[in-house]
Amino acid sequence: MEKIRRRGENYTIPQIDLSVMPKNTEERFKYLYENVTVEKKGGYLGHPDSVLLKDGGILVFFPEGHGKGKTLSKISRDGGKSYTEEIEMPPKSWENSRETPTVYRLEFSESDTPDKLIMISGNPIWGHEKSRGGFDCSLSVDEGKTWSEYESFFTEKDEVTHYPIVALSSLTKLRENGKFVDKWMGLFHERDFVNYKTVLSFSKDGKMMWTKPEPYFSEYRDIEKKSQMCEVECVRSDMGRGDELMLITRSNSKKINSLLSFSRDEGKTWSRPVAAPASLNGERHKAEYLPDGRLFITFRSIERDLCKNLKYSENKLRGWYSEGWVALVADYNDLKNGGEGDYRIKVAHTYLDSQSEPCVAANADTGYCGNVILPDGTAVICSYGIFSAEKKKDGAYSTDKGRKKRRTYIISKRINVKDVEKLLGR
Repeated sequence: MEKIRRRGENYTIPQIDLSVMPKNTEERFKYLYENVTVEKKGGYLGHPDSVLLKDGGILVFFPEGHGKGKTLSKISRDGGKSYTEEIEMPPKSWENSRETPTVYRLEFSESDTPDKLIMISGNPIWGHEKSRGGFDCSLSVDEGKTWSEYESFFTEKDEVTHYPIVALSSLTKLRENGKFVDKWMGLFHERDFVNYKTVLSFSKDGKMMWTKPEPYFSEYRDIEKKSQMCEVECVRSDMGRGDELMLITRSNSKKINSLLSFSRDEGKTWSRPVAAPASLNGERHKAEYLPDGRLFITFRSIERDLCKNLKYSENKLRGWYSEGWVALVADYNDLKNGGEGDYRIKVAHTYLDSQSEPCVAANADTGYCGNVILPDGTAVICSYGIFSAEKKKDGAYSTDKGRKKRRTYIISKRINVKDVEKLLGR
């Protein structure tokens, strides 16, 4: 494993661009280039996450604003081709959400407890606004039809208080003595870029119990601090059945690449982090396994290669630019052994203010994604961004990021890698 790189470099694997449909594209491939609108109301919608329902539906959550705001929902009943429904009677407490929502399926292995869905939203400190702290959890026991009101943990009223950001960036089912148990490790970070883990379990009467959050990367605090490590994805090896965990981090400083770290003891200890390959460098990674055993990882691209920055970046002194919403198809062991993966996908173009058509450089305000894999191997992914060059004719949209001429909204894409690989000639 190589040491952490300080200098940015370019990826060398192919990247296919699905943001613009070439002329004479065969009918069977046209869906790869289509953007399906999930929700477009208002001036700014952001940061979605999604979960696959047992009946094949796809449930998407997102905030009514940049990172914070009322939690909204949309549901697709046709594999991501359209989003026409929403949760009919959402809990009242969702109106006061303070963070981007995350959603996970909880599968029980030690009892006959039916699956639960859990939606989580943190309470970080936003600027000078007061926060009650902690994170809020809402449960569904009927596949997302109805949800409990928020239950809060680690708030200012509790013995231990935290102010989590992107809670929980990942939630991983744990093993003990080689067998899966009904415990899940959740990760979050705070403003000082200390990263915490907390473990979820349930009491005999079904109540949520979260362990006291503890820093899990203290051994490498110098690296954690320098990289501004945050929004960590956790992937279990061997199609989610293995005995190793891999972390994929966001390096918010953008002065070093994203980091990879590995654990063979269920997150108790972690290996010294190494730089992720340039093909995986970015922010808010969401990884799921394809039926063939490879990972489909979607994220916000961060490009640090000097030559590319001089050629494409609008701010050449900054040292990085984004190619927007991308995905990487890769084998777990290839990434572990320093490989770049098989290929990248530019999913859709997000427009910079200066752009009227898709370019190599893209708006970095995108990439927090819902990522579900259908039984046939189709990845249905959703994200937020400025996906149209259209500007408001009169006035501007009022958003919590200021007045904007272009709308930031949620779209979904359907991508089957078998079709992508045919386009790549594989």
